[in-house]
Amino acid sequence: MSSISLTIADDVAEITLDAPDRLNALNPEDIRDLSKAYDDATGVRALVLRGEGRAFCAGRDISGVDPRTDDVMGYLGDLVTPLLHKMAEFPAPTFAVAHGACLGVGLGLLIATDVVYVADTAKIGSPFKNLGATLDSGGHALFFERLGAHKTLDLIYTGRLMSGDEAVSSGLFSRVFPADEVLQQARDAARTAAEGATQAFLASKSLVRGLRDQRLGLWDSLDAENRAQAALCDTDDYREGFTAFQQKRTPMFRGTRTEQAGSGRS
Repeated sequence: MSSISLTIADDVAEITLDAPDRLNALNPEDIRDLSKAYDDATGVRALVLRGEGRAFCAGRDISGVDPRTDDVMGYLGDLVTPLLHKMAEFPAPTFAVAHGACLGVGLGLLIATDVVYVADTAKIGSPFKNLGATLDSGGHALFFERLGAHKTLDLIYTGRLMSGDEAVSSGLFSRVFPADEVLQQARDAARTAAEGATQAFLASKSLVRGLRDQRLGLWDSLDAENRAQAALCDTDDYREGFTAFQQKRTPMFRGTRTEQAGSGRS
C-alpha cells in the first residue's frame, strides 16, 4: 500500500505522508506517489501537506541503501528535484504542517510549499554530520538566505536542531502554534484561501518566486506587479471584488481565470 494519501473536500486537497513507523522518511516509490498526488490534486483551490505520527518527514529513507552503490543523483536529481519544482509551481495556494522531525528531503518539502505552519515541537536543521553527508533539497539556500553564512555553517557543523519557535523567529517559516493546534490552523487557512481570489493569489505567488529566484530589483518587480494587475482585470474575481466593494457586500469568488474558464473544482 502507498504511504501517501490524498483526500479532497470543498476545493481543498489534503496530502498525507503516512509512514509513521519510519517517521515518514521517503523512499523512491514514495517520491513517485507524492508527485502523483500533486498531479491528482490539480484543480483544487488550496492544498495542505502534512505528516502522520510523531514527525512531518525525517528525510530520505536510507534503511536499505548501500552507500557503495548509492545512486544519489538518481534519487535527488531525477526524483526529488522535479517533485520540488512541481510542488512550488502547484496552481493554488499550498500550506504545510511542520511537526517533529523536518529534515533533509522533509525540509525540502517545506521549502517548496507556499506557507508553512510550525508546531512548537518541530525539529529543523542539518543532522547529517554523523552520516558523512550534507544538507540537500534546498536547505543551504534557505538557511543562507534567512540565517546568513555563520549560522548556516554552525547548524551544519554541530548538527544542532532548531525548535519550531526558533525556526519561525529566525524567519524560516510562517507561524508557530502548539502541536495540538497547528494542523487545524493550517486547515482553516487553506479553507479561507480556497474561498478567495485564486488567480490573484497565483499572481502573488509568481511575483514572490521572481523576487526569490530571479532576484528582481524594486523597479523590475514593480513592473511585473503592474502587468500582473492588468492581467487580473480579465478575471471574474477582479470584477466581483470591485462590484462587491461598491455594493458594500461580501464578495463571492469563483477562482476561475475568465468568464469562459472551466467549471467544477477549478
